[in-house]
Amino acid sequence: MEPLTSAAGSELWSRAKRIVVKVGSALLVDDRDSVIRRAWLDALVQDLMALKNAGREILIVSSGAVAVGRRLAPNFPAGRVRLHEKQALAAVGQVCIANAWQEAFRQHGVSAGQLLLTLDDSENRRRYLNARSCIETLVGYGAVPVINENDTITTQEIRFGDNDRLAARVAQMASADVLVLLSDIDGLYTSDPSKDPDAVFVPEVRHITHEIAAMAGEPTTAHGTGGMVTKLIAARLCMEAGCAMVIARGSPLNPLARLGDGARCTWFLPRSEPHSTRKAWISGSLGAEGRLHLDEGAVGALRRGRSLLPAGVRSVEGDFQRGAAVEIVAPDGRILGKGLIAYPSDEARLLAGHRTADIESLVGYRGKDELIHRDDMALNED
Repeated sequence: MEPLTSAAGSELWSRAKRIVVKVGSALLVDDRDSVIRRAWLDALVQDLMALKNAGREILIVSSGAVAVGRRLAPNFPAGRVRLHEKQALAAVGQVCIANAWQEAFRQHGVSAGQLLLTLDDSENRRRYLNARSCIETLVGYGAVPVINENDTITTQEIRFGDNDRLAARVAQMASADVLVLLSDIDGLYTSDPSKDPDAVFVPEVRHITHEIAAMAGEPTTAHGTGGMVTKLIAARLCMEAGCAMVIARGSPLNPLARLGDGARCTWFLPRSEPHSTRKAWISGSLGAEGRLHLDEGAVGALRRGRSLLPAGVRSVEGDFQRGAAVEIVAPDGRILGKGLIAYPSDEARLLAGHRTADIESLVGYRGKDELIHRDDMALNED
């Protein structure tokens, strides 16, 4: 008898600290009348709160704005809409979607914070850092980020195209341990089980091979733009970032509780953890645009796992913007590593050697306490 799920995946789920949950349009919005499924949403939020109360950090990637917009804007044409019409429908529906999430979490005394992202936000390092900082701040204050593609301003050239890939990008950005794709299917099969009675369930994937990729099918829902093809693309993005991904059936009430209880699902398991993969990306994939020269006290602090504060910087080289990769240099000239800096070069020079309490008076606003946060830093081994 085929196993319901992966033992390694179940173990990872039990210890995952940060979890991204993607909710598709077909689950959140009723296909018949484009109304939000309130009972289903409330049950999902119960699951999310159980995880949150157990010390987990939760992020949501939510679809549904265009689908809900159709109901709230009945004068728009039925059937397939053009890009500019989809943007307008999203503008109408997004208000309702955000309000539904806020109301569902408010019943538990928790706030939801909305982020609207485009593909460019995940590829431009400055905007990437801005989005990552917003996510970290919301999570740090106990709120739940609810993220969607910014369909109101995207064009065909820069849009994600589906929220599976958006969810994978968010998981990368947030250094999540697990991405859960709640779907209308309970996992990956060797072929479409609705068409092939001999389709075999696949409980665990460790490599996206050509054979695995060939198992993907086509979109099957009225509102969704994804399908198994985009789920496998999302899985590849997650695994490369050190994040596990799981496809689970989302239609029953309390789908995350069912997942925790061993419901059938497919796990995609990476070979490394999110933080190590991110640091490898910073160290090996980004060219340095400047240098920070440190004093001995700062060098010692970094070796103890601390972030880099302005007081420990003697001088700044280069011309760069916020989010640039810069080399970190010891007093004897050794390159200690590389990091993503939180200030542009002109402001970094003003801050060098000063206390964090002086930041606002020096640059005119209260920014980050750190020039480089430890999570945005990759140090070389001694």
